Amino acid sequence: MGGIGVAVADKPQGPYKDLLGKPLINDIKNGAQPIDQYIFKDKDGQYYIIYGGWGHCNIAKLKSDFTALVPFEDGSIYKEITPEKYVEGPIMFIKDGKYYFMWSEGGWTGPNYSVSYAIADSPMGPFKRIDRILQQDPKVATGAGHHSVIHNPKTDKWYIVYHRRPLGITDGNHRVTCIDEMKFDADGKILPVKMTFEGVKPSKL
Repeated sequence: MGGIGVAVADKPQGPYKDLLGKPLINDIKNGAQPIDQYIFKDKDGQYYIIYGGWGHCNIAKLKSDFTALVPFEDGSIYKEITPEKYVEGPIMFIKDGKYYFMWSEGGWTGPNYSVSYAIADSPMGPFKRIDRILQQDPKVATGAGHHSVIHNPKTDKWYIVYHRRPLGITDGNHRVTCIDEMKFDADGKILPVKMTFEGVKPSKL
């Protein structure tokens, strides 16, 4: 079924130890399988956990030490923010004051795994699907999805890190991690990502 825990360490490479001794989230809420957690920090400093598989996505407030969930003003703990065609792998970031919500569609073992996105004025949405921006390229790879995003504030460049399946590989569990540049148009919409074999050049953050 899955479950989401919290681990801590003194350095990024670990070793990590369980902070709570139990899962932070271990139950099915709003139909969302407790997997694929993403931690999002809002402009006011509030942390949220965004997660979910089985075609449902929840958002919940986190205590600043990540030891518990905090109720919303209406007393609820979980709010569903599932957009159209959502499957799993949610992430969120802010750009130019807007909340960008991204997720994976399709089956991760198949060739048509992909990434789509929505934009809203709040981390609660509502999130209306805009378009698919990462998908298989018959000249490069299949099964492209389950991503994250990196922003370099010094250069204002954005990057998408994701997994894909090299051409000719039929094992659904075979995946490689890749990075390519992610660009926006003048209206702030995400342009389709061009998958490359080269990736991106090194840059200091």
